[in-house]
Amino acid sequence: MVLPKEKKKEVIEKFKKSEKDTGSTEVQVALITERINQLTGHFKTHKKDHHSRQGLLKLVGQRRSLLDYLKKYDLTKYRAMLEKLDLRK
Repeated sequence: MVLPKEKKKEVIEKFKKSEKDTGSTEVQVALITERINQLTGHFKTHKKDHHSRQGLLKLVGQRRSLLDYLKKYDLTKYRAMLEKLDLRK
């Protein structure tokens, strides 16, 4: 499941640092979070889709490692990301 272009652009606009920023840690975490939210909605109707569930777990791990990196190098940005994305920790 891929994010629609409009949604992806919207997320990048919200979290980018500079004009051409599409790959910073904050943008990556925001995009992964959006995909995770989309997949959790998918599982409400498709309970037995175990292959996609495996991809979801992979995304959650990827987001966790990016957030750990952000926490290690810039704690204030980490806390801001948790608050903006409404993630618990």
